[in-house]
Amino acid sequence: MHIISVGLNYRTAPVEVREKFSFAEKELPEALNALMGTKSIMECVIVATCNRTEMYAVVDRHQLCGHYIRSFMEKWFRLPRDQFTNHLYMYEDEAAIRHLFKVTSGLDSMVIGETQILGQVKSAFQLAQDMKTTGTIFNMLFKQAVTMAKRAHTETTIGESAVSVSYAAVELGKQIFGQFNRKTVMIIGAGETGELTAKHLYANGAERILVVNRTFERAAQLADKFGGTPLSLEEAYHKLAETDIVISSTGSESYVLNRAQVAEAMKRRKSKPLFMIDIAVPRDFDPSIAAVENVFLYDIDDLEGIVENNLEQRRREAAKIEAMIDDEMGGFEQWYKTLGVVPLIRSLQTKAADIHDETMDSLTNKLPGLSERELKVIRKLTKSMMNQMMQDPILRIKEMAGEKRSEEAMDMFVKLFALEELAESQQESGLYPGAVAKRADGAKNATMPAKSIHQQAGAPILARS
Repeated sequence: MHIISVGLNYRTAPVEVREKFSFAEKELPEALNALMGTKSIMECVIVATCNRTEMYAVVDRHQLCGHYIRSFMEKWFRLPRDQFTNHLYMYEDEAAIRHLFKVTSGLDSMVIGETQILGQVKSAFQLAQDMKTTGTIFNMLFKQAVTMAKRAHTETTIGESAVSVSYAAVELGKQIFGQFNRKTVMIIGAGETGELTAKHLYANGAERILVVNRTFERAAQLADKFGGTPLSLEEAYHKLAETDIVISSTGSESYVLNRAQVAEAMKRRKSKPLFMIDIAVPRDFDPSIAAVENVFLYDIDDLEGIVENNLEQRRREAAKIEAMIDDEMGGFEQWYKTLGVVPLIRSLQTKAADIHDETMDSLTNKLPGLSERELKVIRKLTKSMMNQMMQDPILRIKEMAGEKRSEEAMDMFVKLFALEELAESQQESGLYPGAVAKRADGAKNATMPAKSIHQQAGAPILARS
């Protein structure tokens, strides 16, 4: 088994490419099912944000899985692969696991150390679990990645300075105007990013904040938090002439403002400068708006260098998180190496329990006069003896599972304790945590007949970099 990650992000693709590969929230369940149905994929999670689209997968062979996932993207987004292959990256096994830890902890973000990505990865994982596209490996890996990211932000100061995409947008506005106390700022979109933007604007002295949202009630709720004015989208068009800065972050699949609307507003503004900052993907503002005189349009890619001076402390803290990631990867590797011995240990415990039950039955037949208290004491003592006898062999096989000749060790373990029949029956029934070859969608995903227990344990999931 192997773990791979295929995707594109703000480093490999400009916004005009990324917006072609964005998933609408309502499409994600269907996309997960389609990806899960792709050849060789055993588990999958899709992480889709304004700055990245990534597909994580557990696969039975890594050589062709990049090809299969590119085929999925080609079909889903209706674009020939030659238009996007150069923008893709692919990580395998250890590199894919490290990449996930870095993404979740904010080390791979445009604004290093930002916390918003943690919630986005957590939501992506939760959806995949609900859709039953995760199994043993991703249920462990993603939970570990989320837990580590929470610890990283608690145990380091990487998140102490307010830095995010919305913060960068506000910093850009400050560079242009110096201060906001006599400026009218319009925020389009009352979601999480819009709320963060409003918070930063309010903290920087903005006196007049207009909050625009398709759902007026949500606009009113956000505006109330910061003493702003809620507007419908239709009202926003008329207020545009009174606005100095427009910051937009909606989930719209079409442009919220076009060139004609802005050009009309500029006539009423008597050509006073209008600064527009588009932090949405897909973009909210028609790029041709930039051609309107005295309009200064920025998109999300323009924000990358805005907060450079605020990031030095975060870079120092990032080194601490990198060390934490090393520890977490060691823990995951050890967990995976012992995954294959779980059915063997369970087989030994089952066999011992059966022998114990048979022995107690024989004892009660031969000594029918024993009281319930006496039987209870005998049962407890004999079970303790049995567990102590098994303790060292179990510890040794766990240790040997992490060594180079693990397959030979497990073969010998099976032969010494005569576990062939029990181990085989447990593998076929999928009753052990090590059933990683089991597809998560149930109906067509039985355990893989081509993989024995020992082959699964020896699969080089962390062997590639």
